[in-house]
Amino acid sequence: MNFYSILIIAIGLGMDAFAVAIGAGVALKGHSQASAFRLSSSFGFFQFIMPIIGWSAGLTISTVIQGYDHWLAFVLLAAIGGKMIYDALRDGKEISFSDPTKGLPLLMLSIATSIDALAVGLSLAFLKVAIFYPSVVIGTVAFAMTWIGMAFGERLGRVFGKKVEVAGGLILLGIGVKILLEHLWT
Repeated sequence: MNFYSILIIAIGLGMDAFAVAIGAGVALKGHSQASAFRLSSSFGFFQFIMPIIGWSAGLTISTVIQGYDHWLAFVLLAAIGGKMIYDALRDGKEISFSDPTKGLPLLMLSIATSIDALAVGLSLAFLKVAIFYPSVVIGTVAFAMTWIGMAFGERLGRVFGKKVEVAGGLILLGIGVKILLEHLWT
């Protein structure tokens, strides 16, 4: 598999991370470089490791995960997206929003945005493609797309305020629904 094929796969896998990062950038309003690094590193790491796990697991685990991976991604993204929308629509002054770049929200988002990478790793095993190089490219692209998404989201948040927070939550919900529908109708 050549570099350009791997890069196209990596960009496709990184789109969910990019969209989630935009939502996180909006929600954090003036995030620090440290929060951008945490989110980018976590998304990059999970996008790197999930293809390796999928490749290693082969057919053994695919039948177990395949039955509910789309539901897991949907529930995680819907919960965080719903919380973002709820927080944005709440009456009152600034509210405390759970930082999506720390703790359980970070882990949930990292898993939810990288489940497709697990399937890619499994596919690469069937094609007998070595996994380390594609995983490095996939993780690096996810890191970069997440960093860019956070910066873009922060700018949108400054210009449009709470409307963009609601849009960020809707994006997360939309990604969850997209993943669910793709798996249910294939």
